[in-house]
Amino acid sequence: MTTSKPRGVLAPTRRAFLLSTAALAAVSTLPGFAFAQSATPTPGGSVSINIGTEPPVLVLIAHTAGAAYYISGKTNEGLLTYDENFEPQPLLATAWEVAEDGLRYAFKLREGVKWHDGTDFTAEDVAFSILALKENHPRGRATFASVEEVNVLSPHEVELILSKPAPFLLTAFASFEAPIVPKHLYEGTNIPENPHNFAPVGTGPFTFVEWVRGSHVILKKNENYWGEGKPYLDQLIIRFIVDPAAAVAAIESGEVQVSVANVPLTDIERLKANPNLVVDTRPAPYSPSIARAEFNLENPYLADIKVRHAIAHAIDKDFIVNTIYLGYATRLDGPVSPDLARFYNPDVPKYDFDPAKAEALLDEAGYPRGADGFRFKLFVDPTQPSGPPKQTGEYFVQALAKVGIQVELRTQDFATFVKRIFTDRDFDIAIEGMSNLYDPTVGVQRLYWSKNFKVGLPFSNGSKYENPEVDRLLETAAVEIDPAKRLQLFNDFQRIVVEDLPTLDIVTPASITISDKRVQNLKLGAEHLWTNGADIYLAS
Repeated sequence: MTTSKPRGVLAPTRRAFLLSTAALAAVSTLPGFAFAQSATPTPGGSVSINIGTEPPVLVLIAHTAGAAYYISGKTNEGLLTYDENFEPQPLLATAWEVAEDGLRYAFKLREGVKWHDGTDFTAEDVAFSILALKENHPRGRATFASVEEVNVLSPHEVELILSKPAPFLLTAFASFEAPIVPKHLYEGTNIPENPHNFAPVGTGPFTFVEWVRGSHVILKKNENYWGEGKPYLDQLIIRFIVDPAAAVAAIESGEVQVSVANVPLTDIERLKANPNLVVDTRPAPYSPSIARAEFNLENPYLADIKVRHAIAHAIDKDFIVNTIYLGYATRLDGPVSPDLARFYNPDVPKYDFDPAKAEALLDEAGYPRGADGFRFKLFVDPTQPSGPPKQTGEYFVQALAKVGIQVELRTQDFATFVKRIFTDRDFDIAIEGMSNLYDPTVGVQRLYWSKNFKVGLPFSNGSKYENPEVDRLLETAAVEIDPAKRLQLFNDFQRIVVEDLPTLDIVTPASITISDKRVQNLKLGAEHLWTNGADIYLAS
C-alpha cells in the first residue's frame, strides 16, 4: 500500500550505500556523470536508430517488449542508472540507503523535476509507479514481490518496506526496467491499456512527438529537462526496418545513423571497412543474451539424462561460434553469460565435441540404430524462421543425424513459436534466445525453478525441469544478503544444472551496434543504448 508518512531526512545505516546531494554536486549534477565521456559535446542535430522490430508499447510499465527497451527510458526515466561496474548512479533519485537487514530501501528524489505536461514530479509518482510495476509488469511481479509498503515520507522522499530481503533490488531501478510514470495520468486507469503507454508523458530528456505504425517514432528535445544543457540532440527518430537488405542499405547510405538489428553477420566485416562507420561489439551487461537448446523433459527420450548428455557431445559449439555466428559470439557452457561477469562461473562441467561418446551413451541408454540407421526421431523448433536461430536448428539436424537421431526442423513466426513451446508444449528441442538480465534471481531462476513451470507462461521453465536442490539453492540465493554466500549458492546451482542438462547452453551472441562515426556516447554504463540518451551527441 502507499501511505504518506513525513519522517524528515533519511537516516543512514551501517550498510547504507548513500550518495549525499553535496557529494553529487561536487562531481556533477548531470546524468551520466560517472561514465567515460567523449570530447566536448556539440549540441543539436538528429539521430535515427533502426531497432528492427516494432514494439507493442513505448513505455514499459506493464510490458517487457525488448524492442521498447530502446525507447521507454528516453521519455520515462527510472530512479537509478548504472555504471559499467553495475554501481548505481543517480537519476530521479539523488541518494539512497539500504537497511542492514535488507528490509528497507529509502530514496531521496531529485527536486525541481517536471513531467512533460508541466506537472511537478514528486514521491507520490514514485510510490504509485513501484506498486503499478508490482501489479502489472511481467517481471515486476517477482522483482517487487517482497515489497509490502511504499511510503511517501515527504514530497521528495520515499521508502520501500520489504517482507523479506531482495538483494537484487538495488539493481532493478533502471529506466527501461522500472520506469516511473505520472500518477495523475495513470491513477484509476487500466494501466496496461493506458493511452500514455503509446504516447508517453515522462520526465526524460526527450518528449513524444508521433508514432507512425510500421515506420517510426519521433522524440524531440525536452526543453525543460532537469539536466542542465541536456539532452544534446534536438531529435531522436526510432526506425523499424525489418528487411535485412534494407537495414544494411539504410546504415550505409546514412538514412539511419545507428543500427542495432537485422544487419546480417555476413555484412559486418564489409561494414567494418567503411571509414564512416563504427562497429561496436561490447556486451550489454545489464541484460546479456544467451542462445540455448531447451529440452522438453516430458518427451520420454529426452527424459533420459544419457540422451541429453549424448546430444551435448554431438554438438560442436565452436563450429556454431565460428560458422553460424562468424565469430560474433562466445561459447557458453552454463546458464550464466560471461557478460554477467559478477555471477559467471567458468568451472562448470564441459561437454566436449565427441560423436563417438555420444553414440556410446545412446547405446547404453537402450536406443540402438534401426535398419534405417536412426535410433528415434525428434523435432527441433528455432525461435526465428531465419538467421542464427534457424541455422543452429539446421546444424542440429545434421549433427544429430550423424549419431543416429533423426531430427526434423520446423520453422514458424515468433508468436507461433511461443505458443508451441509454452502453451501447446508441442516440442522436443527449442532453439531459443533468453536474457540473463541484471541478476540471476530475476533472469535465470525463472528458467530452472520448478515452481515457475506453468502452461502458457512464456520465457519460463519450458523444459519442466524439477530438482529440489536446485529449488533450494535458488530460493536461498533470492534472499541471501551476504554477497559471498549468495555467489556460492549461484555457483553450486550452475554446476548442478549443467550436470542435469535440462537445457544445452550454446553461445552468448555479441551485442552488435553499427553507427555513424559522428555519433558519440551511444553505449554508456551497464545499460548501453537503453539509457535515457541524454548524453548522445553528433561530433562536428
